Amino acid sequence: MSQRYRGARRTARAGVPVVTGPPLVAAGEGKEQPASRPQPAACEKPQTCSRLQGSTRLEMKLPGESLLLLAMLCMSLQPLKMHCKSCALVTSSGHLLGSKQGDKIDQTECVIRMNDAPTRGYGKDVGNKTSLRVIAHSSIQRILRNRNELLNMSHGAVFIFWGPSSYMRRDGKGLVYNNLQLMNQILPQLKAYMISRHKMLQFDDLFKRETGKDRKISNTWLSTGWFTMTIALELCDRINVYGMVPPDFCRDPNHLSVPYHYYEPLGPDECTMYISHERGRKGSHHRFITEKRVFENWARTFNIHFFQPDWKPEPLTVNHPEIKMVG
Repeated sequence: MSQRYRGARRTARAGVPVVTGPPLVAAGEGKEQPASRPQPAACEKPQTCSRLQGSTRLEMKLPGESLLLLAMLCMSLQPLKMHCKSCALVTSSGHLLGSKQGDKIDQTECVIRMNDAPTRGYGKDVGNKTSLRVIAHSSIQRILRNRNELLNMSHGAVFIFWGPSSYMRRDGKGLVYNNLQLMNQILPQLKAYMISRHKMLQFDDLFKRETGKDRKISNTWLSTGWFTMTIALELCDRINVYGMVPPDFCRDPNHLSVPYHYYEPLGPDECTMYISHERGRKGSHHRFITEKRVFENWARTFNIHFFQPDWKPEPLTVNHPEIKMVG
């Protein structure tokens, strides 16, 4: 395993994924938390990050600029304070249709969903419980249109919104931020967070460390799945992923054809979407397959498990030098 991958994975677990900038709504409060200037640079020097994982305390010495959580704690902004021993990360894949995994998903301590993927009418396969929902800027209008189902019925769920910095501006010109403010007025007790520009850059850096590819140069948009998995790595001790295929799944000519979204059965085919985005060079694309290779690598190190379809990463092969007999 290369040093680059070891270092990047260590960074992923220890801090880069942690989420969010100031919450639009802090837990138990109904007004926006004012941003303030960072305290003097106590976070710029190397620090020790400790985390409880089961009964074992992990302590790692990491450079200050990679410790997003500690950097947040050095500011008078409120980070997301959430920890789960076990999480179900439910994708939007058509592989969940007919799976009957809903009860198993709902029995998990925390259930994480993405964008506007509904549960109503699909509970038998995807469950009904939602603890956290990660939402892209492109989905916010659908979230607002379906707020009676996705927001009003959230029962204390946390919502994390991400988008380009121009959409998240807080000077009246940020489209997503303005919509979140409106949402806050309609539902003042909603626990809504947004990922700041600084933290978006941290996610970009993590992608480059893991893949060797610069997101902007390669015309790549990180997917909501990327944000969701990396956030889950920070919040959860164990992650059960439902509906995510292995990275080489679509190369099999006999692969099962399923809709890209389980709630859009007449929508595009999942593998067609993955391959077209992976091969795309003009305009911006997601690199779904590249991201899945990273998740596969993370699963070799962290407590990540894949269901529906059920699979686990193959061990990395080690090439030993050929031994010649003497005599």
